[in-house]
Amino acid sequence: MLTGAALVLFYFLTPFLILHLCHKFPFINKLGAVLIAYFAGIVIGAFNIIPPEYKELQEIIMTITVPLALPLMLFSSNIRTWTKLAGKTLLSMVISITGLLLFIIVGYLIFKDKSSPDLWEVGGLLVGLYTGGTPNLASLKIMLDVNNNTYLLTNTYDMLISAVYFLFLISVGKNIFGKILPHFHKPQPMVEKELIAQSAQDPYWGLFKKKNGRPLLKGFLLSVLIFAVGGSATFLVPENSQMIVVMLIITTLAIGASLIPSVNKLPKTFELGMYLILVFSIDVASLVNIFDMFGSTPLLFYYISMVIFGALIFHVLVSSLFKIDRDTVMVTSAALICSPPFVPAVAGAIKNKDVMVSGITVGIIGYAIGNYLGLVIAELLKTL
Repeated sequence: MLTGAALVLFYFLTPFLILHLCHKFPFINKLGAVLIAYFAGIVIGAFNIIPPEYKELQEIIMTITVPLALPLMLFSSNIRTWTKLAGKTLLSMVISITGLLLFIIVGYLIFKDKSSPDLWEVGGLLVGLYTGGTPNLASLKIMLDVNNNTYLLTNTYDMLISAVYFLFLISVGKNIFGKILPHFHKPQPMVEKELIAQSAQDPYWGLFKKKNGRPLLKGFLLSVLIFAVGGSATFLVPENSQMIVVMLIITTLAIGASLIPSVNKLPKTFELGMYLILVFSIDVASLVNIFDMFGSTPLLFYYISMVIFGALIFHVLVSSLFKIDRDTVMVTSAALICSPPFVPAVAGAIKNKDVMVSGITVGIIGYAIGNYLGLVIAELLKTL
């Protein structure tokens, strides 16, 4: 008989097993821990393994993991390095984000009358997803109170379409974009070598080593404190705005804490935050039955495809006007659409490690701005 304690242990220990498998088997690692976590949750939800009386416990776990994970992931960001980005890289980032916002808004206007009424929420999710990745997607799900089915379907479609996008980027993208964009010539300055380690092939390795125990406990307790401060806002604002205010306060305080050197240098806080995101991923995926989702929402698939590939085409064409080189465009696009851990793979595919750090830095900026930008665009779409 399944108990509440056993269910909690399952959610919090399964990511450990997933990370162990990723470390032990390279082919599993290539799939990615987040994808495997979602798959595990989908299997549980599809076969109704968890009794319905535990739904409230599942929702509690879902609600607390993201607000705790977000500060941990932002502690290691370094705002001071943002100003050191090369001008072309910064411009490439602005063009890429502009293209994303343009196609999210245009796509919404095209599909809103043919799709579900919550498409504005999907638009907000996509902004967070394609600036900061899964952490911002999870944050915006809570901020916008997105239905579990909508959230999981959006994320599932994204994984399918993003996989095609990424394969295109690392296979024929270099040759195709090379016909439109100038080639890379001048090496860009190395901003933070630690960023490369953060996006390594096996970044979680060493997370639970004894030497990291005390620093991670400090980081976790600080994250709990920030969560508590943000949560106290629920006593001051209307109920329909509570989660928005709480998440924005948490994001802002976490960015502020990252400016404190002793906090910024805490090891493996980003990875601990991602561990909690894995817990969230299994939990939210197990709350729905995927067999009830597909078939009735093809427009959502078209919408996400339009956003990803429309934004990519916009990015390349506008970058050609500003003579931004091919390699910078590719790593910038990968950092935003796929998230920073994919940047080293793209840099390796195009045989140019000089653009790796700047690409990763772009992705980390996306982590920081994704919640704010996603909320603004969601509220804008809601009024259109």
